[in-house]
Amino acid sequence: MIPYIRRAAALCLVLLVALLVNAARVMVFQAESLDENPANRRVAITRWSEPRGEITVEGRPVTGSRDSGQQLRYERTYKQGPLYAPVTGFASQTYGTTFVEHAEDGVLAGTDPMLAPFPFWDDLSRGRLAGGDVVTTIRASMQEAAYRGLGGKRGAVAAVEPSSGRILALVSSPSYDPAELSGTGPGVKGAWARLNTSPNQPMLNRAIRQTYPPGSTFKIVTAAAALDAGVVTDVEAPTKTPDPFVLPGTRQVLPNAAKGCEDASLAYALQWSCNTVMAGLGVEVGLTGMVDAVEKFGFNDRGLTVPSWVAKSNFDRRMSDDQLALSSIGQFDTTATPLQMALVAAAVANNGEIAHPYLVERTTTAGGTTVDTTGRRSYRQAMRPSTATQLQRLMVRAVEEGTGTNATIPGATVGGKTGTAQHGLGNAGTPYAWFIAWAQATDAAQPAVAVAVVVEDAEASRTEISGGGSAAPIARSVMEEALRPRKTP
Repeated sequence: MIPYIRRAAALCLVLLVALLVNAARVMVFQAESLDENPANRRVAITRWSEPRGEITVEGRPVTGSRDSGQQLRYERTYKQGPLYAPVTGFASQTYGTTFVEHAEDGVLAGTDPMLAPFPFWDDLSRGRLAGGDVVTTIRASMQEAAYRGLGGKRGAVAAVEPSSGRILALVSSPSYDPAELSGTGPGVKGAWARLNTSPNQPMLNRAIRQTYPPGSTFKIVTAAAALDAGVVTDVEAPTKTPDPFVLPGTRQVLPNAAKGCEDASLAYALQWSCNTVMAGLGVEVGLTGMVDAVEKFGFNDRGLTVPSWVAKSNFDRRMSDDQLALSSIGQFDTTATPLQMALVAAAVANNGEIAHPYLVERTTTAGGTTVDTTGRRSYRQAMRPSTATQLQRLMVRAVEEGTGTNATIPGATVGGKTGTAQHGLGNAGTPYAWFIAWAQATDAAQPAVAVAVVVEDAEASRTEISGGGSAAPIARSVMEEALRPRKTP
C-alpha cells in the first residue's frame, strides 16, 4: 500500500509543479499578449474604473468625467468641446485617444510611474494611482478669438510665443464635440461614422495635421534665403527682374497681381507681393541653397511633436528651375501646416531663432504636485539675426503701407505677410487665403505672439490681397488678445 501512496504523492507533486510552471508562463511570459488581446475586458474595465485626470487651460479644466453606471464606468466629458478639440483630442472607450489625450495618456489615466510617490509603488501597493493633470500653454481668450474669427469656415489658426515656443492658440474649423465619441454603444458608433464621412472633415486637425500651399506667405522664407546667401545685399536696390517673367526653360509667363514689379527691390516685392521678383530670387539662390534655407525653418521635418505629431511641411529636394521658381513663391509642391507658417513668423520676430513649439506646460499629480515640466529649447536657427532684423522692418512696412493693412493694431508694432494660394486642377479652385504675422506692444522688450491663419473657403478674388481681406482680420483679433495683460485664474 505504501508504494502506491508514494507514487500517488509523486504524481500529485508533478502535477503541482506543472500547474505552477503553467501559471508562471501565463503570468510572466504571456501577460503582455493577454493584456493586449481584444477579448480581454479586464484591462478596459480597470482603465475606465476611475475618472481621468484633467486637461487645463489657464488653470481651468476643459475636460471632466461622468459616472455612466456601466461596466466601463467613467466616460470622458468636455467643456466647450468644439473649441478645444484640436488641443485635447478625444478619449473614447470605443475608439481610443488622440492629441493631448493620447500623448499624455499615462498621466491622465494614472498609469505613468512618475505619478507614484516613490519607485515600485504600483508593485507594492497593488493599487491604482489617481489620474494626473495636464497644464496646457493655451490662452483661452486667444483660442476663442481664433475660433470666433473663423466662424465655422474651413481653416485653421496657430499662434505661438516667439521667445519660448509656447503654443498660445490652436484652432481648426469646422470642429466637433469629442464628447460624442466618449462612451460605447450605437450612438457613439453613429457619431463616428457621421464625423468621418462628413465632407467638411471636422475631425481633421487642420492646424497641425493638414498641409496647404502657403502661397505668398512663403516669400518670407525665400527673402531670408536670398539675404543669407548674399544674393540680395541691399533690400532697397533693384533686383533686375523682368516683368513679364518667363519661367526658366519654359514659355510659361509668371503673372503679378501687383503693379510696379519690374526691376523692383526686395522691399517693394514683399510690401506688394511681387511673384516675379521672389521667383527670380529663388532661382538665383539655387536649389541647394533654397533647400538648405527652408529646412532651417523646419520644412521636411518628419519628427516634430508638440507633443502630438505634426505633419511634415514639404519643399522638394529635386526640382527643375521652373519648378524651383514656383516653389519659391509657395506654389508647385511646396506645402506647409499653419503651425509651420506661424514658426516662420516667429523666426523673424525672434531674431532668426525658432524655439521648439510645445503645447503642454507641465504635468501634475491629482494633488497638484508637478511631475514634469516642458523647458524651453531651441528648434532651429532659421536665419542670421541681421537678416531677421531686416525682415522685421519689411514685414512692418507690408502691414503699415502694403497688402496687410487690415492687421494694424493701434499702440503695437505688427509685421505681416499676406498670401493667396492657388490650387485645384488648373488652379481653378477658390484660393486659400493666408496671413502670417507677429505683434509687439510698444513698451514691450520682445514680440508677444506670432500667428498664422489660413481660410480654405475664403470669399475672395484671386489676388494677392485676399489674404489681407479674409485672414488678416482674424490674425489681428488673435494678436490683440495676446497683447492684453493676462487675467489671474
